Parts: sequence; C-alpha cells; structure tokens
Amino acid sequence: MTSLFLHSLGLSHFRSHKRAELTLDPRPVALFGPNGAGKTNLLEAVSILSPGRGLRRSSAQDMTRRPEALGWKVTATLQSLQQFYEIETVSENGAARQVRIDGKQAAQTMLGRIARVLWLVPSMDRLWIEGAEGRRRFLDRATLSFEPGHAEQVLIYERAMRERNRLLKDCVRDPHWYGALELQMGQSGAAITSNRLNALQKLKDAQGEAETAFPTANLSLIQVEGEAPQNAEDLRDALAQSRARDIQAGRSLVGPHRSDLAATYAAKDVPAKDCSTGEQKALLVSLILANARALAADFGAPPLLLLDEVAAHLDADRRAALYDEICALGAQAWMTGTGMELYEGLGDRAQYVHVTDENGLSQVDQGTTLT
Repeated sequence: MTSLFLHSLGLSHFRSHKRAELTLDPRPVALFGPNGAGKTNLLEAVSILSPGRGLRRSSAQDMTRRPEALGWKVTATLQSLQQFYEIETVSENGAARQVRIDGKQAAQTMLGRIARVLWLVPSMDRLWIEGAEGRRRFLDRATLSFEPGHAEQVLIYERAMRERNRLLKDCVRDPHWYGALELQMGQSGAAITSNRLNALQKLKDAQGEAETAFPTANLSLIQVEGEAPQNAEDLRDALAQSRARDIQAGRSLVGPHRSDLAATYAAKDVPAKDCSTGEQKALLVSLILANARALAADFGAPPLLLLDEVAAHLDADRRAALYDEICALGAQAWMTGTGMELYEGLGDRAQYVHVTDENGLSQVDQGTTLT
C-alpha cells in the first residue's frame, strides 16, 4: 500500500520547543519522557498539518513559546501517495496561522486534500459521558478525514445560523429576513448530514471487515430533540416552521447542530455511556483504528495517527494488539508515554524519540533504541 508519512518535522518557538528537528522514516514514532517534557506538543505540531485548530483546539497565540511570544513555525516534509510536499505553517506575533505548500500560500483546506491526520487524546476519554457537542466534533473530524469539503459546509452552516440566531434574539418576525439564511442552512445542513451518514457507514464497514482485539461499536446519528430532515428543502421548511418556537428559545432548535453520535458496545448490547472506563477507552481505540482502515482503502494510504498517552491506559495484551494493528496497517503512528517499557511490544518496528525538559525548554533525542 502507498505510504503517507512525515520525512521530517521542524519546530521553532512552538510551545515548549524553542527549536526541534526530527528526521523520520515510515515506522511508528514512539515518544517517551517525563510528564511535562513536551511530548504532546510534538503531537500538536503534527496535528496542525491538517485543517482546523489541532488536537488541543488552541488559538495560534496560545501555541507560541513563552516568554518570547515571537510567533512560531512548524515545517514538515510529507510523502503522500508517492508525492512529496514541503509544508510550512506559521503564526507571526499571535496572528492567525498561515499555510504554505511547496512555497506557495494555501488555504488550510488544502492540507486535508494531501494528508489525513487522526488523533486520540486523554480529553476524549469522557466522550461518551459528556455533552453531545464533543461527540459531534469527534464525528465531524472523522467525516472530514473522508470528505475534506465537509469543513467548508460546516463553516457555511454555522455562519448562517449565527445570523439567524441574532434575528431570533432580536425577536424579528418578518419572514423576509429569514428566507435566504434558511435556504443556506438547508443546503449546507443537508450536505453535513449526508457526509456524516456516509462516514458512519464507512466506519461500520471497516469495523465489520476486520478481526481485532478491540470491541466493535454500533454507531448511529440521532437528534437531541425531534427529527432532523435530511434533504435541503425539508430542512429549510422545518426551520421556517420552527421560527416562533426558536424566537422563544433565542436560538435555532432544528438542524444538524442538534445531532448526536450514539454508540453501543456491540458484543454486550450496552450503550457506551454505561460501559466501564476501560471499555469506553477500548471503543474509542476501535473507532480510531476503524477510521484508519477505512481511510487506507478510501484515500489510498493510512493516515498519520496521533495517540497521546494511549499505551498507559491499556493492559499489556491490548497494548501489544494495538501495536500489531498499527504496524499491519502501515501507519506512521505518533505515540507518547512516560517510559520505554510501554513500547516493549514494538521492538525495532518503531523509531524512538526521548523528550526531556531543561529549565522549561524541551529537548529531543533520536539516538535511543529499544533493547
């Protein structure tokens, strides 16, 4: 299968890294070192080589190294589908980040067309027991991995919804003010729902076709309240009919922004929210792996995987199974852990990076091998 991996990664004044340079091959990247040394910061740097705000959802200003606050730069050489790309993403003095691909200015959405990046971070461990917003974000990230244009549809929908909500809060009742906005919400909202359903089907197929040590999740798209029409005209009409109720609420109560991702542990027929903490984690890992397998078939290469502290929350057998699946997939998975013992099941199938902290300055050392 064609590879997708980083040949190099460079950081300048990014988070705790004043300067870091890594030279890489296609194997998984095992980062280890004490808590607070800057391992997750390296994963975050890789995550912003994709559209959006990265795995921490931080502003460009928050990513700059303190106390200098000069701005930051992340550079990478990417091999994707037998082509090479020079990527540079920069923020100057806290300004919104700019992207250049092969020396030319590019929109963030272009990153999603040349690479695919998935991540699993500890903050996602509560995905099944917290609010629907986090699950929608999780689903949209998976959807975006299959359909890069999904991000644009979400932005169009949210922009129109903000304008409509402003009218609702001002108790505007003249229908002429709403028509164009509801037409736009209907069109983009239908595209969002269609993209999400297609992504769920691909995840379902990828889970069903693989033998894995991780549990299968039955997934469905549900509504927080009522029904969400799936075609543009019906959604536009539903928004029009809901105006009086929406004015009372001061916000739009119909549409894909009210969707939720429901998951059930298939083997036990237990909702994910009612599973044990370990089972919930295993379901998340299962979905990330399913997403990666589906992308390998859909895009033509497995994605970059960013797995923050994932090894520490799995028992030895599941850790070994995870490593075997990653290597069989051929993904360049970036993993973090406090000690090298967490990677015993990988051996020479991975490359190792020791990350340390010296007076608030992160240092990286690639000279480590697992013996």
